[in-house]
Order: sequence, then C-alpha cells, then structure tokens
Amino acid sequence: MKFSEDADPYLWLEDLDDPRVREWVSERNRRVKRELGRISGKLNPRIESHYSIPLVIALEASEKWVFTLTREEGAYKIKLLARDGEARELVDSRDLGEDVLIKALFTDKKGDKFAISYSFGGSDKGVTDVIDTASGEVLDRLEDMVVDYLVWLGDDEYCYVRYFREGVTPDGVSAPASRVFLRKDGSEEMVFGKGIETSYSISLKEGGGGSKAMLNVSYGWSRSTVYAGDLRDPESWRVIYGGEDFRAFPIDFVGGDYLVASYDGEGLGRIVAVSEEGETRELLGEQEYPLLDATVAGENIVANYLVDASSTIRTFGLDGAELDEFTFEAAGSVDFLRMAWGGCVFRYQSFTVPHRVYSLREGGLSILASEEVPGDFEVEESWVTSKDGTRIHAFSVKRRGAQPDKAFVFGYGGFSIPLTPRFFPFVIPFIEDGGVYVHTNLRGGVEYGEAWHRAGMRERKQNVFDDYASVLRDLKGRGIRVVAFGRSNGGLLVGTTMTQSPELLDGAVIGYPVLDMRRFHKLYVGKAWVPEYGDPDDPGDAKFLAEYSPYHHIRDDMRYPPIFMYTGIHDDRVHPGHAFKFAARLDDAGHEYLLRVEEMSGHAGATPKTKIDEESDIMAFVYKALGMAN
Repeated sequence: MKFSEDADPYLWLEDLDDPRVREWVSERNRRVKRELGRISGKLNPRIESHYSIPLVIALEASEKWVFTLTREEGAYKIKLLARDGEARELVDSRDLGEDVLIKALFTDKKGDKFAISYSFGGSDKGVTDVIDTASGEVLDRLEDMVVDYLVWLGDDEYCYVRYFREGVTPDGVSAPASRVFLRKDGSEEMVFGKGIETSYSISLKEGGGGSKAMLNVSYGWSRSTVYAGDLRDPESWRVIYGGEDFRAFPIDFVGGDYLVASYDGEGLGRIVAVSEEGETRELLGEQEYPLLDATVAGENIVANYLVDASSTIRTFGLDGAELDEFTFEAAGSVDFLRMAWGGCVFRYQSFTVPHRVYSLREGGLSILASEEVPGDFEVEESWVTSKDGTRIHAFSVKRRGAQPDKAFVFGYGGFSIPLTPRFFPFVIPFIEDGGVYVHTNLRGGVEYGEAWHRAGMRERKQNVFDDYASVLRDLKGRGIRVVAFGRSNGGLLVGTTMTQSPELLDGAVIGYPVLDMRRFHKLYVGKAWVPEYGDPDDPGDAKFLAEYSPYHHIRDDMRYPPIFMYTGIHDDRVHPGHAFKFAARLDDAGHEYLLRVEEMSGHAGATPKTKIDEESDIMAFVYKALGMAN
C-alpha cells in the first residue's frame, strides 16, 4: 500500500490489541535478535556490572530521616538515610510483584509515614501505597491511577494530585487534566481544580512547616499560576502570583511571605516575596545564569543555578544578600533540594558519578552517600555555531588520553528540560572501548533560561534540529563517525535529523519516539503537548508541524543511515504507534531498519533487568553501525 499525504495507510498499527499488530511486532523483534543477539550478549554483562552500582533516583526529607528511592541489586528500593549516612531498607520492589517499577516517593513532615507510587511493566498508571514507616503496614492504597503529588494534612488524611489520562474529571473536563483530592478514612472528595481546562497540570507542596498549601497550575511548559492558602482549608486556596505568559513556582512560606521563583523579565529566574495581602516585592533579582530550583533551609535560601548546563549552589539570606557559593570538581547536576536537619540535602550526579547525597549545613557541604564508576575518564566542554549563529554547548566524555573517532551523540531539546550531566550505565563500555559520548545542550531546554526554551518550541522547533545538526556536522568534519541518539521528544529530534540531514549520521537510535506530528494529539495524553509543539487542528500550527513531521518526510529516493528504533508495549504516554507507523513507512519506501519492542517496559521505565537487555541491544546496534563489533 502506497503512502500519500492525504491518507494514512498504517492507522491499523495504532491498535495494540489487534493480533496482526502483535505478529507484526514479533517478526521485527525476531529480526533484532538475529542481527544483534551475539554482540548484545557480549555487552550485556558489562552493562549489568554498571547497573549493579547503587543509584539514588530520588530523595525526600522529613524531620527524622531522609528517604531515598534507590536502584540496586536488580530492584528498586526505599531506604532511610540517617544524619551519619547509615541506611536502612524499607521496601524492595520485588516484594510488590514481578516487573514492578517504583516511580515516586513522598513522606510526611515527621517521617512517620511515607508513600510510594509504582506500576507494572513501566506503565504510567499504577498503584500508590501509604505506609507506616515503623511497621511497614500499608495504611491506604490508591489503585489504577497516576498520582503526581501527595501531602499530609494530619495523621489520617492527605491531599493528592491525580492526573487523568483518559475519560473526564469529576467536574466533566476531558483528559488530560489534573485535580486535587482530599482523602480521609478511605473516602475522598475533589477539593481543587474545578473548571481548569484540558491540558493544564497541577502541582502541590506544603510550606510554612506544614501550615500552607502551595500549588502551581501550568499550561504547558511556559506559563503557570501560583495558588496558596491554608493547607487544611482548600476553599482558601487562591491565586497569589503569575497567570501571565511566564513560568513561576512556589518555594516556601517564611515570615509571613510566600517565596516564589518567577521567570518574567529575561526569563532567567528571580525570587519574589508575596505577602498574604498580595503585595509583591523582589527578594533576589535575576543572576547571570538561570535559576533551576531553590529551597529554604533554616534562615537561608539555597539556590541551584545552571552555569553552562552544570549546577552551582549559591546561598542567600532571607534579605537576598549572597552568603556563599559551592561548585563541584566535575560538571554535574543537582536536584531534589530538600530542607532537612536545619539545612538541606540534595542529590548530585555526573557522567561517572551515579550519585552523591550531600548535606548542606552551617559547617558547609558533607557527603552522606556516594558511588563512583571505576576507571579513568575525562569530560570536556565544547561549542559549535548553529545555522543562525547561535552558539551551542556540549559535553564530551571519553577515556582519559583517548582520541576517539567514533561518537554516540545524545540530544533532546524541548519541554524546558535541560540536558545536565547524568549517569548512563549503558554508555560506559562504549567509552571504555575508545568511543566518545556527547551530551548536547540544544534550544528547547532551559540550559540558558526561558528564552532558550522558547527559541525551540512551536514554530521555532526547527532551531532545535539545526542546533543538533551543527554538533553532528562539527564531529563529521573532524573525521568522527556518528550515531545520533534520542528518546521521546529526543526521538523526534533524531527522526527529524535523519529525514532532513541523513548524510550527517552513520546510525540513528530512536527511542519511545514522537514521530507523527499530525496525530500526536489524538494518541494517549498527546494533547498535553499542544502548548509545546502546536495544535495540528489549527491550520497555522498544522503548517509548521507538517514541515518537519518525520513520519511524513520519509522519501523513497533517499539513502538513510542504519536505523534502530525501540519502544515498549506498556508505554502509555507516547503511543508505540508512532514507532510502528514510522517503521511501516520505511518498509514501504524500501529502507532497512531494526525495531525492538519491549513487552515489559513503558515511558516511565522498567525493571533493571529489562533495561539492561534493552540497552544491550541499543549498544549492540551502535557497535555494529560504527564498526566496533567483532
């Protein structure tokens, strides 16, 4: 069947319950096994050895403890971390069932209770358990839903944010949408969000030591409104800041003021104080680099700034006076800034540092927990010039002293997500074997503030593809062979680059991708991405979306590099149909590719074993495409 601009002959591949689709998938999985099985088998134990290094994925703090979500021993675990660094295990995902992924962690103020959200096979939708810390008893359970935030009001009641993926909210608004529920003694009522439209999301946190509720209602990733009020009186929750065309998020309630991070002005981020009467004053102005996050620790503000996509911690008094600055010996990422023990704790991560948990108090920084990758590596930073003259930053990770001629280049460029240094265990063998891993900072993220994000969204999305192409072109110009790699929105990036500039690639790895820009809003929660991408139902937006939509730009007469796509049947965020239809279109045009479809994985992730197997196949493809296989 021939593809045309006015018809989609592959709609049947969007029906995951169709036996024909399952057989079509099985045939392609068999091809992957035939072509990559031997190389993958050699890489698998090497990747597994790096997965065996404990990794703190998230942390939350209470008065008594720091709770961590950790990946280790082939499972996901919840642990308690004491001030002296001693850890105690509370939950092991293997005890919750087979193929369980723990995705989120919440704790009450004292640390007497905590909650975990988990799912089976990597789905977004799953289960949230409220657990007694001392006994391990499950006190309450929320099933078959996505819970984004959970805050306790008292011993037996809490509020949580539910993200509706399908259907309608209790007040009749079509999904995707968020609502806040108050739950007590197993019963609940919706207490916030009535009338908030489709594609708006809600976040919830407590402030003022548990006296205040602070909420953020966001449309997309560039506009938000901050609400606040008495935590125990949802009827008092009202708008305190924002509501215009800029982002903002609440930090805390201190000394009678709500502290809010605001991205008006130049979009780099400043901190304002909003009184309960609604008066606003600037507490901390915009700095040279973008503010990523902030918390209040004792009498200080602890702020995380990005300097060329790497974290620097700066502390300020509540009057805005700068007190101190903390940098790290290697470019890295700081996240999960949480008030604890009169100061704060946070996670640091870099390319060869899976995690360090730091405590920041009056005496300075101390390490509570740490893991590093054995080996001798070096990280370099470089700049290239994009098509319109914009300078693009990238990190390169290689074996010390190596002069690589093969590169694996990761990109994303969207949704305000900065590509800061992260630990990816599956790329370590590639680096050990003489390759260079390149981590790009493209427009669409917030590496250089909100203006950097907006320069890569909607009708300006082509800037992101041009930025990525400039990095690839520079590498190719230096005689380096290149495999491009992207996942989700990054899959869109690589799919578009492959169709626009195939000569820049020696291989393309396209994971859990968005590829059909004419129908993404009709699949799963795709309508939530309209603020970022544009609306295919709007003629003006449809025009610029159609100009790059990878699915619609595969040509019969073009020579493409080797292609490896991968997705998961349990991906209930980005529909696997994007990858399936792209593959079918490649078939129709006579192009070769590999498509791997994982049965027990989704957009949220998978068990360590499943990820190791998936990533072994990815890297087997990379080795084969770059001539590194033997």
